Amino acid sequence: MTDTAPTAIPPTAQVTLADGRVEIAPGSPLPSGPYANEDLLPVPVEKRTWTTYNFSALWVGMAHNTASWTLASGLIAVGMDWKQAVLTIALANVIVLIPMLLTGHAGPKYGIPFPVFARASFGIRGANLPAVVRALVACGWFGIQTWIGGEAIYFLAGKLIGNGWSDAGKVGGYAWTMWLSFALFWVIQVAIIYRGMETIRRFENWAAPFVIVGALVMLIWMSNKAGGFGPLLDQPSKLGWGGGFWKLFWPSLMGMIGFWSTLSLNIPDFTRYGKSQKAQTWGQALGLPTTMTLFALLSVLVTSGSQAVYGQTVWDPVQLAAKTDNVFGLLYALVTVLVATLSVNIAANLVSPAFDFSNIAPRKVSFRAGALATCVIGVLIFPWKLYSDPQGYIFTWLGLVGGLLGTVAGILIADYWILRRGKLDLVDLYRAGGRYWYEGGWNWRAVVAFVAGGVLAIGGASFKPLIDGRPIPALEPLADYGWAVGLGTSMVLYVVLMLLRGRDRIEA
Repeated sequence: MTDTAPTAIPPTAQVTLADGRVEIAPGSPLPSGPYANEDLLPVPVEKRTWTTYNFSALWVGMAHNTASWTLASGLIAVGMDWKQAVLTIALANVIVLIPMLLTGHAGPKYGIPFPVFARASFGIRGANLPAVVRALVACGWFGIQTWIGGEAIYFLAGKLIGNGWSDAGKVGGYAWTMWLSFALFWVIQVAIIYRGMETIRRFENWAAPFVIVGALVMLIWMSNKAGGFGPLLDQPSKLGWGGGFWKLFWPSLMGMIGFWSTLSLNIPDFTRYGKSQKAQTWGQALGLPTTMTLFALLSVLVTSGSQAVYGQTVWDPVQLAAKTDNVFGLLYALVTVLVATLSVNIAANLVSPAFDFSNIAPRKVSFRAGALATCVIGVLIFPWKLYSDPQGYIFTWLGLVGGLLGTVAGILIADYWILRRGKLDLVDLYRAGGRYWYEGGWNWRAVVAFVAGGVLAIGGASFKPLIDGRPIPALEPLADYGWAVGLGTSMVLYVVLMLLRGRDRIEA
């Protein structure tokens, strides 16, 4: 079973409770050594307290944000009408909910975060590969969301202070006050994340209803400007329902799936605090597809209204809110943007990479240190460039992210559900020389499945505006289906390679 001699770690046992949840046996020493720290250890059952409402509120807070808004409004900007955009987003979120629930199952059952969960398939050390990939994607998202939040502060301060703020001298193509706003929002997020997961849970609970009200206010304001809801619903599709629409539909669908493909991997980071499987299942099912579809509807109606009122599609809600002459309305809209952006950025883009970076060197990198690393890298990826164009944002950034992370999801689901049938050895997830040590801490079969799935998923994709052309032009026909191709390829290949290793060496 093992490839190296077991290390001298005190014997530790796990117990399974009547409801199926598993924890370290009371009185037994906690896992220790180089692959364990306080942040990565299983959450004790008595501290798994999140309810259905907590998970629903988490998703409402994460779904109702500026980036989600620009998903739908971006589809309007590239030619869809409101019905086509809402259909695309609703279907994408129903699809992505499936891997979300499958990977989320390990959280309440074992109390473990995503990078520890990935050790079962990739190996104790090999789990750093999907963890770092997921973390770097989160850094990109953190940067984009922080830029959006800084933009809201910039416009808000401009309305209060005047032209001296708004028309300040430019540095790198933007006013220096915009860069200052970006830095201020960055600092606010660092301060919240340093207070820990319980603070995040409380923040999400009150942020969720606040953001919903703010979005409805935006809709009422735009309908009044347009002279009723009719003009919002009457904006025609530039594509029709023929070949032009379907050509755009598939890459758009994969892009929409790619938006939450990040969370479909690291959802155990949150479900590990779940009171039960029922709580995480119902919480996510009620929270994700319903709120994303509702928010998409609000977004496309307001964006369609901007076309009717201003003669151009304003896809950025911050830019749209800045067009109002009502100071109170502007302040409320931009404060809503700030709260929404804080909500999603802290929950979706700081919690996960904090655990992921901690997994690289558990004895040296804490949860807080990992979060700080995310904040720094999020600036270094130049998020203002990623966010500047809806074409590049939806089809390049989201498409590539979805294709790559779909390959990881395929491996995790195949390992946990098909091969192990939901059974893990909790102690061995932290122990060198155990059943998840494989060859030197790496499971090369998972790496091969990841590389193969990744190449097929994104090898034929367009990388514009990052670079011109496609890395492997022959794979272009697969590019529009990147997430599905990556997930399916890695899942099948991983199962085959693991079965060739032997069934007796798989089951826990």
